[in-house]
Amino acid sequence: MFKGLAAFPLTPLVNGKPDEKTFVSLIENLAAARVNVIAPLGSTGSYAYLSREQRARLTALSTDAAGDIPVMTSISALRLEEMLDLADDAQRAGARGLLLAPLSYQPLSQEEAYRLYERVARAVSVPLCIYDNPATTGFTFTQDLLCAVARLPNIGSIKLSPFSDAAGAAAKIAALRREIPATVTLGTSGDHQAADALLAGADVFCSVTAGLWPRDIRALTDAALAGDAAQAAALNGAFEPLWTLFRRHGSLRVIAAAAELSGRVAAPCLPEPLLSLQGEARAQLQTVLAQRDYH
Repeated sequence: MFKGLAAFPLTPLVNGKPDEKTFVSLIENLAAARVNVIAPLGSTGSYAYLSREQRARLTALSTDAAGDIPVMTSISALRLEEMLDLADDAQRAGARGLLLAPLSYQPLSQEEAYRLYERVARAVSVPLCIYDNPATTGFTFTQDLLCAVARLPNIGSIKLSPFSDAAGAAAKIAALRREIPATVTLGTSGDHQAADALLAGADVFCSVTAGLWPRDIRALTDAALAGDAAQAAALNGAFEPLWTLFRRHGSLRVIAAAAELSGRVAAPCLPEPLLSLQGEARAQLQTVLAQRDYH
């Protein structure tokens, strides 16, 4: 299931609680666009700000609304016991994949991170995606640790952190390919550089933007995976004004503001104290959206 386009939607909140009706509409839009994987409750879905009960409920709503599209949901938490409980909830709700970042208040050692993935991988019955997200977690995987974790049972994919440039993407992907099992796919995050990573051999585009505009990102993904560099560049270029804002402000605040400005969600939609783009940055985004018709 870990191939193609994985769309990561927002979890819109109203007065601090999930807006279930709007959330389901976002999931239904992804299913209608025929993305390959629907991934609620990633970082974009604000999983870390939600209770166990809320996460279980949203995962169940996702699997119901997704139809035949597989759902992958995050089970990241501060304590191993919580992760295992979340994994049980997600599997009972019908999730066909689980996403796990090494989330911790105290910085983890490489050995502690390995033991975490080992315990979880051996306890679950659906594929696990390793989430390499140092900008959020503060934890950096070494090459050796990524390869060691990838060899554990039930590991299906690695969601890699953004690359510095196309050459870096190609080198990282090639190095991992030589060491990890052929059954483990490689996903790229960081929407602004994902086209380069897909052209360099990544299997999955883990996209924040696709959570709001799946059709255009699906076309970009298909072109890059087919090796059509010219078409991928043209499609990617249409998003460059948005990517510029991603680089400056981070994807979550930008995509949340875009959802608010386009009327897809009520404002404010993020868990407090987080804010979507405000002031001049929000005005810049509004100009971008007025000039482009994303789908």
